[in-house]
Amino acid sequence: QSISNGNSAVALTQIADKAMAEQSNILDIVKTKLIQAATDTTSQEGREAIGKDVSKLLDQINNIASQTNYNGTTLLQADATISGAAGTALTFQMGETTNDTITTTAGVRSNASGLDLTALKSAAASGTSAVFDAAASRGYMAAVDTALNTLNGWRADFGSTQNQLESAVRNQMTQ
Repeated sequence: QSISNGNSAVALTQIADKAMAEQSNILDIVKTKLIQAATDTTSQEGREAIGKDVSKLLDQINNIASQTNYNGTTLLQADATISGAAGTALTFQMGETTNDTITTTAGVRSNASGLDLTALKSAAASGTSAVFDAAASRGYMAAVDTALNTLNGWRADFGSTQNQLESAVRNQMTQ
């Protein structure tokens, strides 16, 4: 049963990683759009269009966070409906005793709020020159870089847990 538990847990970590990889791709696109909006060769009307696109992309980051689950367990935030709460640690039973467990890191909140992108989302959605101009776009680039670093940290945590699980499964098979 431990081998089966381990294989299921590996699948769970792979799902979380692939979902966060797509979120990372989206953030790369957002950064590209902010670079486009930050230049004075882009008109304010162009920035409004870019802002609408950025807002929709951040909506998709929220969708991925709320929809990514394994067997009903939401993986990228507390649950499918509460975007403000971070996910709890997941514990996988990998042996015969109560101490034979492997646990993920708690605190994953891979949505716009958890990645500190709510100000960008609000500004992009409004698209007005008062809040989404070239200078503001340049300022939001740093927020996207920070979000990417946060996301990559969570991906690394899931990746290291996956490596630990795979090792435990191999050990169980040997036994």
